[in-house]
Amino acid sequence: MTSQTDSTTPASVVANVLSESLPYIKQYHGKTIVIKYGGNAMTEEVLQRSFAHDVVLLKLIGLNPIVVHGGGPQIDEALKRIGKQGTFIQGMRVTDAETMEVVEWVLGGQVQQDIVLMINEAGGKAVGLTGKDGGLIRAAKKMMANKDDPSKPIDIGFVGEIEAIDPAVVKALQDDQFIPVISPIGYGVDGLAYNINADIVAGKIADVLGAEKLLMMTNTPGVLDKDGNLLRTLSATTIDALFADGTISGGMLPKISSALDAARNGVKYVHVVDGRVPHCLLLEILTDRGVGTMITSE
Repeated sequence: MTSQTDSTTPASVVANVLSESLPYIKQYHGKTIVIKYGGNAMTEEVLQRSFAHDVVLLKLIGLNPIVVHGGGPQIDEALKRIGKQGTFIQGMRVTDAETMEVVEWVLGGQVQQDIVLMINEAGGKAVGLTGKDGGLIRAAKKMMANKDDPSKPIDIGFVGEIEAIDPAVVKALQDDQFIPVISPIGYGVDGLAYNINADIVAGKIADVLGAEKLLMMTNTPGVLDKDGNLLRTLSATTIDALFADGTISGGMLPKISSALDAARNGVKYVHVVDGRVPHCLLLEILTDRGVGTMITSE
């Protein structure tokens, strides 16, 4: 792992940092940690390398990290190259047949393989998966609720909702010391592919696997109030109020909804973390310093 200290850092400081991590290593040893990887951390080289080293270190000290990745900026760039503009409704990408082909190529190919290569170069053993592999994610077409006329749901194309998760292939990889890297593409019983929001996939994977922690990386310090102040802890009641007054909107809607669902379904620790902070995963998991917002079910 790239050192964050230099020769002028006192040995006592280094020792204190290592000592601080010990109880967390003991607490989370052998536990599953699901990480939703996205935002700036996916597009800035320093943050990419920081993320890869963090994931490998977590695996080496006995945790079981699972990466679920997004790729919105990469999809938008690919769409521009074919003359299309990405559009969203309530934080969900409208996905026609042509866009779905781009999504499959970008997420299940380019982005996934870049992440796998990064982790492997950092000393890990990563394996890429989509929902098709081992029947991991079975999906069905999702219709978006119409706030203006509930009787007329909105068709947003090949966007899916999760019907079932079969975690057998993920468990098999974990048992063999691999790090699963999951693209959020589900497949229907008819073999059609569906684009699924990565936050939703990460939350459901964490739920089904009984993960100890779910960390969702974002491009903000965490969840902010209307004045831009960081909310360190959010309960279900508080989240409902923030939904109602519009504080949580757009792309944060599926993220926070999925985080809350995971917390309600038994994931012990759910965090929205600032992916722009180098080594944010280590800071959140192995130190006393939080770098985001913790979601609780109560």
